[in-house]
Amino acid sequence: MNLEVKCNVKNCKYWAKGDQCIADSIYVVGPNGREVANNVEETACKTFEER
Repeated sequence: MNLEVKCNVKNCKYWAKGDQCIADSIYVVGPNGREVANNVEETACKTFEER
């Protein structure tokens, strides 16, 4: 499956032109490590690495 992942965090190691995420996999967690989020604002990308 070819999945497009968009990201606008330009100082991330996996950010590429056109707001493309080029990481091999993406890990998103809920608030405070919980497995349930109530909205998008409660999620966080743990794949982020500063460029």
